[in-house]
Amino acid sequence: MGDYIAIATTDELSPSQMKRVLIKGKRLLLCNSAGTFYCVDEMCSHEDYSLYLGCIKDGKIKCSLHGSYFDLITGKPTCEPADAAIHTYPLKIEAGQIWIKPEAV
Repeated sequence: MGDYIAIATTDELSPSQMKRVLIKGKRLLLCNSAGTFYCVDEMCSHEDYSLYLGCIKDGKIKCSLHGSYFDLITGKPTCEPADAAIHTYPLKIEAGQIWIKPEAV
């Protein structure tokens, strides 16, 4: 896959599940929302709190600390109190393998 690295297989995560991934010292989350995979920053932009402790619902990830939701495509918060986006990362899926480009991290 050239300059991409494998981070998981598609059968590792059922819908609404997440996996923590560490790339170049950066903590990311691989998320399965209704069968579509996304990769986002693990930490909430509002309070430095792990989104892994939240849940995935309707294409969004919820921070369980204050209840903010973030869109998994854009990273933008969809409700308060968060007002800054989390970073999203491009993925490629080939033959059941999920890849991320390290330069994007």
